[in-house]
Amino acid sequence: MQLQFCQLTSAGDRENNQDYMVHIINDDYALFVVADGLGGHSDGEKASRFFCEAFIKLAELYVKRIYENPSKIMADWLDDSVFEMQRLFAGDSAARKAHTTCAILYLDETLTLTAHCGDSRIYRINPHEILWRTRDHSVPQQLVDEGEITDAEMAHHPEQNQLTRSINALRMPDAEITVYPAMTEGETFILCSDGFWETIKQEEFVELAQLQNGKQELKKLARMSVLRANGKSDNVTVQWVRM
Repeated sequence: MQLQFCQLTSAGDRENNQDYMVHIINDDYALFVVADGLGGHSDGEKASRFFCEAFIKLAELYVKRIYENPSKIMADWLDDSVFEMQRLFAGDSAARKAHTTCAILYLDETLTLTAHCGDSRIYRINPHEILWRTRDHSVPQQLVDEGEITDAEMAHHPEQNQLTRSINALRMPDAEITVYPAMTEGETFILCSDGFWETIKQEEFVELAQLQNGKQELKKLARMSVLRANGKSDNVTVQWVRM
């Protein structure tokens, strides 16, 4: 696939970076994954890394079957990724309790397929507007959906870190899977952890989809997301994809 691509990650103001990201871009399809580990010490790092490594390892097996039933194949792919996580955690019973979010984007010439769990997001943007973003699995997102708070208030809500879904090696995943029309020329996708989206304004996301903008603008906003957190920045991870 003919894509422009850039990815960035930073520990922000944290001691460890518990985010992880992987991708595949070849002639037939493209696959992008961002994960944000949840757990003390190195456990969250392991959860996000092991999930990403497991998911990408199984890519060729499942991509061959994606047209049978995209949603079902993605669900099976996620299940097998969790089984593979269990193998990677072998002997580390404490770390197996750690959780991770995930944001997954699969692209080919016929469809766009997403899967997400937690509050790592995928945005689909054209030069004029945000077409959609994935809905977080979190307490603040529920409050937005109920009209109690605004979308802009989510990042600073005291329960922002309270997730209603996540990936864990000890149970089957409950990811939200959606099939969309194929990506069109000029569109941009952003995958990111909450450390990025919490401080970035909607109009700044649209700026990332302007045809004259790209990697330099992404780097600028990634740095800005850390600075705006005033010494309390979470890990910041973002992938930028344009047709």
